[in-house]
Amino acid sequence: MIVLANDGITSGGKETLEKAGFEVHTVRVAQEQLANYLLENKVTALLVRSATQVDKHIIDSCPDLQLIGRGGVGMDNIDVAYAKERGRHVINTPAASSDSVAELVFAHLSGGVRSLHESNRLMPLEGDIHFKALKNSFAKGSELRGKTLGIIGFGRIGKAVARLALGAGMKVIYNDQTTPRGSVEVSFFDGRSVPFEFTTTPFEELLRTSDFITLHVPAQKKPVIGAEEIKKMKAGAALVNTSRGGIVDEVALIDALEEGKLRFAALDVFTSEPKPEVQILMQPKLSLSPHIGASTVEAQERIGEELAQGVIRCLQTA
Repeated sequence: MIVLANDGITSGGKETLEKAGFEVHTVRVAQEQLANYLLENKVTALLVRSATQVDKHIIDSCPDLQLIGRGGVGMDNIDVAYAKERGRHVINTPAASSDSVAELVFAHLSGGVRSLHESNRLMPLEGDIHFKALKNSFAKGSELRGKTLGIIGFGRIGKAVARLALGAGMKVIYNDQTTPRGSVEVSFFDGRSVPFEFTTTPFEELLRTSDFITLHVPAQKKPVIGAEEIKKMKAGAALVNTSRGGIVDEVALIDALEEGKLRFAALDVFTSEPKPEVQILMQPKLSLSPHIGASTVEAQERIGEELAQGVIRCLQTA
């Protein structure tokens, strides 16, 4: 059986599949040529990340295709319902990248409260001639400890963020309509752990009381955070989006930053990805990263192995 890892797979994941008897192709096939490639090579399993779209045309055109795997959490680039209706297996790796995304959230938060995203831009340009002025400009940072972090979406990633926040001494609240009660366990290097129990906080209360808000929800038809929601947030609060582009209304976000309503914001995903609007790219109060939430060496290894095991489980035991 042939597996096409169209957006790549780790060497460990590839090796696991090959040891199980699969032939693994890692060639990158263009979207418009994908259906033909799958058909001509009689591909049994197609593994993708976010770059490849798997729609009805591909599913209908490839009778040998038995499994579609997504390396990551969200599967909005796959017509999941139709694939299952047509008898295909659909798998993803929901747990593999949670810690990596959570750490990126805190990288943005830690940098944001000390304005590192802006000072890193200005120091190379002015550090040699305006050092004292820059020191005064960036000397009013704040700490995360003791502040309230509001988490919108309390799935695996939201809980991973909560663990880091609790470890940093923050107060954690969350809103999730599907999870009225939640729990996390904060583990330490020596084997000790501390459990925490939560109940969901009403959405408007979370907006009103959080010093920082981070979003961890699937793709939506309309923004979760728009102009009206921002108006309800604390003056000087900050916002982080590492979930999906379009979850935050970027026009309203820029307005709030320019007006001083929000202290800073951070985006790892964008409405017009992969070509973010220039107003986003040039806004000095925005901390930006190019959709790298799951892109750590450790997460990629876990994703590759989890995909490989999913393929083996579904196709060799069928």
